[in-house]
Amino acid sequence: MTATPPPPPPPQTPGPVPGQEMTPADQRLWSTLTHVGGILFSWLAPLIAYLVLKDRGAFVRAHTATALNFQLTLLIVYVVGYITSFFIIGFLILLAAWVLAIVFGIMAALAANKGEFYTYPLSIKFVR
Repeated sequence: MTATPPPPPPPQTPGPVPGQEMTPADQRLWSTLTHVGGILFSWLAPLIAYLVLKDRGAFVRAHTATALNFQLTLLIVYVVGYITSFFIIGFLILLAAWVLAIVFGIMAALAANKGEFYTYPLSIKFVR
């Protein structure tokens, strides 16, 4: 009694390889989502996007690093605003930071969607 060998497995379609560069359209999409995520979730969304997407293309790396730098700068401003909220100036700092986060975040998301690079004003460079 001879056993016949099993048939070969069907060919598998290759999926995305981790670290492989994304298409320009995907880079624009994820860059836009990173900036919008910064508006909605503060520094957490750009941090996750930077850690996951930094090796997937130069465009998405630049935008995630820029968004993370701005959100970390805003975090410092929020802490200063909360500390000085015993005085009236703290509430003004918090209000100004909140408005600037929304306005600059929308401007950055629009630039990313167009495929343009964007640099936030007044942002400290923590990540390059």
